Amino acid sequence: MTVLQAPAPVPTRTSQMRASAWLRPQMLFAYVILGLWVVVLVGVQWIAPFDPLAASGTRLSPPNGEHLLGTDSLGRDVFSRTLYGARESLPIAVAAIIGAVAIGCALGAIAGFFGGWVDATIMRLADITMAFPAILLAMAVAAALGPGLQNALVAIVAVWWPIYARLTRGQVLSIKQREHVEAATAIGSGRWRTLGRHILPHSATPIMVNATMDLGQIILLVASLSFLGLGALPPSPEWGAMITDGAKNFYQPWIAAAPGLAMVSVTLAMNFLGDGLRDAFDVKGRR
Repeated sequence: MTVLQAPAPVPTRTSQMRASAWLRPQMLFAYVILGLWVVVLVGVQWIAPFDPLAASGTRLSPPNGEHLLGTDSLGRDVFSRTLYGARESLPIAVAAIIGAVAIGCALGAIAGFFGGWVDATIMRLADITMAFPAILLAMAVAAALGPGLQNALVAIVAVWWPIYARLTRGQVLSIKQREHVEAATAIGSGRWRTLGRHILPHSATPIMVNATMDLGQIILLVASLSFLGLGALPPSPEWGAMITDGAKNFYQPWIAAAPGLAMVSVTLAMNFLGDGLRDAFDVKGRR
């Protein structure tokens, strides 16, 4: 008796394009850079050669064999402070984007699904928030709360949530008109169940892509608040605070260059990752 075997599935053009999007040079660059920073976050205490808060050399020493990126105005190793700065800047930025996405998506989903006065109230609040430049509103909130990274986190979430509220609302308005949502409603699915199981999962891709690309901007915003004295407090090795120290020592550019290049690397990697995610999940648009 001959046993017939099913033919192996033939990769479709869509799956091939999606696979190629994950292996683009920009994505590989993002993998490498983000992987290196993850290693730094986990093992900085073994990687950094010096204590970031203690003087370890001559003041304002240029890069040399002992201090790869020189020392700052207090004789602290700039390379070690830059590595430890990742533990200050990156977790705050990730927490800020998670908070903004959670609040914005919840309010946007409610506004788009229920409509009426609920929609009008939430969207007018979002419009009022977005009417102010992000940096100015964040400065005002942080100044009212007082300096500190935790208060900077609250300020950034307060500024950034309307972006995701508007994005989620648009997605919900589009998806709730589809046939599978109407079918779920017809068989008696509750309003909250319909929203949670049949609408929001189909809205996740653009939100995820936008959040990935916004992470780099939030890192810059955290550094900007610290640069203005509204974020990290001395002697914290936060990147924005280090740039502030470098601005006071104009003729020692290595003090500000190291944290600046660190922020550039993370921002570029997140932008490349966001582009790759968009191409991977939006194959039709890429084609």
